[in-house]
Order: sequence, then C-alpha cells, then structure tokens
Amino acid sequence: MYKIAVMGDWDSIYGFGALGFETFPVTDPRSAEKILRDLAEKQTAVIYVTEALAKQIDRTIASYATRPLPAIILIPGASGNTGEGMLAVKRSVEQAVGSDIVFGS
Repeated sequence: MYKIAVMGDWDSIYGFGALGFETFPVTDPRSAEKILRDLAEKQTAVIYVTEALAKQIDRTIASYATRPLPAIILIPGASGNTGEGMLAVKRSVEQAVGSDIVFGS
C-alpha cells in the first residue's frame, strides 16, 4: 500500500500527522537525503517537502523528477512561502502540456 510522507522542520509539518501522513522532522541536508531515498524505496507515493528543506537537497529531489513515483511536492513552511513550490508546479505543467496554462505567461 502506498503512503504519503511529509519532510521538513517540526513546526511546519507536525499537523500533517493528524491527517495520517508519516512525518519526518528534519533540517539536516544529509539526513534529509537519506530519508528521501528510504521513502522512495519503500514505495511512498507522495512526499511533501518544505521549500526551505528542498532548497538544501535540490539535486536529490531532481534525481526523482523523471520517475513516476514518488511525486515530490514542495510546500511552504512555517517561516513563509518562497514561491519555489508554485514554480515547480508551473514547470511541471509546462512540461506536460507544452505551454504555461497556470500563469498564462
């Protein structure tokens, strides 16, 4: 059975546990990369990663970009929205449909 996980600083992710998601409070990039790889091997379908953490492990995240699973989705953290998550969605839509239908530019 596929699972959903959330990675990032504790303040940003603790509420996801109430939804039944597995939470992984982590701020260290090396630990985060190991957790991400482990989750991918355990057939985790969706992994939400806070934007701040994703910036630190962007190469590891990019290595999963062409794979069907896991879907790695960037989310804003408690410290605020950097816009990286929305930019990642925009790029994915452009790649899928060939034009920017999200922002229209």
